[in-house]
Amino acid sequence: MNTNTRYQVHISRDGQLHLDNEPQVVPDGVDPSQVVVQTLHIEAAGSGLPVLAQVQDERSNSLFDMQVMPDGTTQAAGVQPAAPQAVVSEQKGILLDRIATAQAAGRAHDFNTAIAAADNILQQLTAEQGDTATGTLEAAQFRADLAYLSGEYAFATASWTWLALAWFDRLGPGKRRTQVAAQNAAQAWMQLPLHEAGPLVSDLVNMLLEVAAPERTATMRAQIAERLSHLNN
Repeated sequence: MNTNTRYQVHISRDGQLHLDNEPQVVPDGVDPSQVVVQTLHIEAAGSGLPVLAQVQDERSNSLFDMQVMPDGTTQAAGVQPAAPQAVVSEQKGILLDRIATAQAAGRAHDFNTAIAAADNILQQLTAEQGDTATGTLEAAQFRADLAYLSGEYAFATASWTWLALAWFDRLGPGKRRTQVAAQNAAQAWMQLPLHEAGPLVSDLVNMLLEVAAPERTATMRAQIAERLSHLNN
């Protein structure tokens, strides 16, 4: 399949994003890779053709190519030949080992190591499977957990809000994964200082209304409204 554009994406160690050497705005609490996908999705949707990007992410010392499709999904660039089953099993085993190592670092509160490993795994799965594949979403959940445990509550709120909507789109209403993600998003938001909580509340409340009937999230939304009243006083 032909692509209409190729972009050079650079993410620095401190999360600064450049697209073809042009700096891009990354909202608080949002991962730069999500901004890349959103930006390139707009172009792909407008042209009807996938957009190719070469991504260099200094946070995980990774370099990979990916395509952003007109429907917003992502996949590894180019058509890859099917790997022998033994190779697939070996690759899966290596990935599971990497996940286990990252989880062990998280349990030991070595968050720098755990977060770098989780980011690397998440970027690989996003490129290989797409950003809403089950494996990718599970990796994103682990990354959101690390954000919460390490005190990155804005990142955790934005991540869990996105995950709740992603699970809702993938699984439909009433599923436990969607409910847990929604609850985690609200819990992370409650930990934020009020000056950081305000900018994230609109997306949070809209998500709560979308993924469940209003009466099912009434208690959470009431708690959010009560906390916001302190911001306005």
